[in-house]
Amino acid sequence: MPIPDFQSAMLPVLRLAQDGKDHTLREAAEAITVEFKATEEERNELLPSGRQRRIHNRVGWAKTYLQKAGLLEPNGRGRFRITSRGREVLQRRPSRIDMKFLEQFPEYNAFAALRHDADEAEPSAPELPSATETPEEILEESYQELRRRLADELLDRIKACDPKFFEKLVVDLLVTMGYGGSRKDAGQAVGQSGDEGIDGIIKEDRLGLDVVYIQAKRWNNTVGRPVVQAFAGSLEGQRARKGVLITTSDFSREARDYVRQIEKKIVLIDGGELAKLMIDHGVGVTEVATYTVKKLDLDYFGDEE
Repeated sequence: MPIPDFQSAMLPVLRLAQDGKDHTLREAAEAITVEFKATEEERNELLPSGRQRRIHNRVGWAKTYLQKAGLLEPNGRGRFRITSRGREVLQRRPSRIDMKFLEQFPEYNAFAALRHDADEAEPSAPELPSATETPEEILEESYQELRRRLADELLDRIKACDPKFFEKLVVDLLVTMGYGGSRKDAGQAVGQSGDEGIDGIIKEDRLGLDVVYIQAKRWNNTVGRPVVQAFAGSLEGQRARKGVLITTSDFSREARDYVRQIEKKIVLIDGGELAKLMIDHGVGVTEVATYTVKKLDLDYFGDEE
């Protein structure tokens, strides 16, 4: 059974607290994973940001809504417990508690009205799709969708540019990532070889303790093992140990399997990874807006999760 959405987690969280004891979010998340027979993979599934487990995020929002409705109450130490109203609700043996169910409580309606007013002030603010995703999930999924669209646009532009510009793009990206020494050094190194399938040689670090051989081509078709194998042979001819092969298309499974089997270290960067690196390192893209999402600092208040 998959991880429940935050509304489906409301009733199990309230049931957990019916013993009258104080509970933590971590305990609630563990109880949910047991009740819904979550696999180890589902237990450890992270939000796209990689900073929080999805189950903890959903249980946290379930707890928040229950508190806003007066069914749970915080005790000031990062813990929560059931209220008399919460006990009364459980005595009715509801089959489900969700946002619609909570509308019978004036405190919840006051909270919902505040959220509605905020949405009216920001017409573009997204609503909960099917009311199953938490605000963090909506925000992060929207962010990932924007990244995917930007990556597609980047690849279209890269494929349309001339080889010299692509060469410059590779230099800019590698220098931004910390390779190649100075911009001048990298610019001189890349694009100067062209021998035996090698397009450039750059320093691995600013001190030049090691070098990396580069091959960067604007391929449209899938790059197969023969191309990668030829590049590995070129490295052998140079007595080189490290290489980076960059393409605007993708690599076949045989090509990827091959680099895992050989002794030399060859990194394959396909079009998708190239666009991702450009976005992450700010090459060819510009920032239009920044949103900082903050949460309560439990350490500051001396709370326990």
